[in-house]
Amino acid sequence: MKISEDKTVSVTYNLTVDTEDGGLELMERATEERPLTFIFGYGMMLEAFERNLEGLAVGDRFSFTLEPEEAYGVYFPENVAELQKKMFEIDGKFDGERVKEGETLPMMDAQGRRMMGSVIEIKQDVVVMDFNHPLAGETLHFDGQVTEVHPVTQEELAEIQKGGSCSCGCGCEKSKCGDDCSDKCK
Repeated sequence: MKISEDKTVSVTYNLTVDTEDGGLELMERATEERPLTFIFGYGMMLEAFERNLEGLAVGDRFSFTLEPEEAYGVYFPENVAELQKKMFEIDGKFDGERVKEGETLPMMDAQGRRMMGSVIEIKQDVVVMDFNHPLAGETLHFDGQVTEVHPVTQEELAEIQKGGSCSCGCGCEKSKCGDDCSDKCK
């Protein structure tokens, strides 16, 4: 059976990105024990990712590169903001438990839209947050193998409808990835 619309697909892969010195850095790995599983054609994955898998079958290997414009977009420096530290207070005290450098936090803009921001620095009076996707501006290199392809089941469709399926690429359940699947599996 080949990968096409309305098929449940499982893959293993290594995702690497370019480094400044010309090498590659491993960003994510989907293993046989924790494969990435998704329903093809439902918008769960990047369009270019799916396009590169279409027509493959179980056992087929793949290796492809996605430029930033095909993946998570270019990096916009203007998406880095300094927010007043008092925005992160609970009962008048700064929430140093959750607000740490490297943490990704759910935030809301002035229009009430949810977004995720990464804490990049904590200063005296401000917290510097980056609202770009963590992989914005990165060229993504995928090397892997198709491990399963089958027609989508009613149970799998029901899981998507109730919001319990994770499409982040970490191969785990949403409850272990964070609200928007931006965190790596623990």
